[in-house]
Amino acid sequence: MPVISAPQEFNEDELYIDLRDSLRKPLFLKCEGFNFAGSVKLKAAKAMVEAAERDGLLTEGSVIVESTSGNLGVALSMIAASRGYRFVCVTDSRCNLSTRLLMEALGAQVHVVAEPAAEGGLLAARIAHVRALLASDERYVWLNQYTNPHAAMAHYRATAPAIARQFPRLDVLFVGAGTTGTLMGCARWFRQWHRPVRIVAVDSTGSVSFGGAPAPRMIPGLGAGVRPPLLDTDLVDDVVHVPEADTIRTCHRLARHGFLFGGSTGTVVSGALRWLDAHHQPGRPPLTAVALSPDLGERYLETIYQSNWVQELYGKDVLGPTAAPAAPAATAA
Repeated sequence: MPVISAPQEFNEDELYIDLRDSLRKPLFLKCEGFNFAGSVKLKAAKAMVEAAERDGLLTEGSVIVESTSGNLGVALSMIAASRGYRFVCVTDSRCNLSTRLLMEALGAQVHVVAEPAAEGGLLAARIAHVRALLASDERYVWLNQYTNPHAAMAHYRATAPAIARQFPRLDVLFVGAGTTGTLMGCARWFRQWHRPVRIVAVDSTGSVSFGGAPAPRMIPGLGAGVRPPLLDTDLVDDVVHVPEADTIRTCHRLARHGFLFGGSTGTVVSGALRWLDAHHQPGRPPLTAVALSPDLGERYLETIYQSNWVQELYGKDVLGPTAAPAAPAATAA
C-alpha cells in the first residue's frame, strides 16, 4: 500500500469498470475520481501548480485564483492547503452546494458569480471577476486552466499512456469536453500511437465549444459558453452532444447497478452509448471502447440524485423510461 505525505501524491490511475453486464454495451469506463480531490481535475491542478512554482510565478505569499465550475476548485483547494497557499475560487450559481462547502472546509475563499455576461454567459462573467481580482492585488496568481498548456500535458503524460497499457487494441476513446484539457492531452498522445484510435468528444447540448447554439445548462462540468482556447478540432474525429435529461437518466441507470457517478460521467457514458449504437455493425467483432469518468456522484446528491430538483428542471417524466435513449447519428467534428 502507498504511504504518502501530501494528498496530491495519491491518485488511482488503473481502475476500469466493464459496463457490458450493466449497460449491455461493449464499453469500459476509466474511473478518475479515486483520489483525495475526487475527480480527474487533480492531474491538471497538480501540473499547473508545479509548473507555476518552477517558473517562479508562485512564491511565498502568493494567492492562487481560478475560475471553475467545481471540481478543479476542490483540487486546487486541497493542493493549496497542502502547500501553504491561499486560494480564491471563482465559481457560479450552478456549482453544487456540497462542492462549495468542501472547498471552504479546505480553507478556500469561494466567490459565487450569479449574473451571466451578455456574451459568454456565466463563464465569461467568472473570467471578468478573476480579472478584477488580479487588478486589485498583485499577490493574486491566475493559473488559467482555459489556456494553460500544462492542463493538457498532464493527460498526455499520464492518462493516455495508462489507457494504452490497459487496452493495447483500443479502437475508440470517449472524452468529455469542458475546458478540453483532458480531451486534447489524450487526443495528441493517441495521434502518435502505433495504431489509429477514434477520438470522440462528448459535449453538453447548449455548449458552444463545437459551434452549437448556446442554451442554458444546469449541470456543472462539461460544456462551455465560450469556445475553449485549448481546443483543436483537427484532433477530434466525432462529436456527440448530450441533452442534460439524458445525462440524468444515465446517472440513475448506473446508480441502479450500484455505480454512483457525477454529471460529467453521465454525459460521457450517454454520449458513448449513442455513438456505439450509431456505429454498430452486425456480424463484426465489437469495438474496444473506453470512456473517461471524470468524477463520482456524492457531490450531486442534492441535484442529479434529488427527485424534486430533477423534476423541477426536466419534467416529472424524465426518469420514467429505463432504457437507453434513442441513438441519433454522431456528428463529424
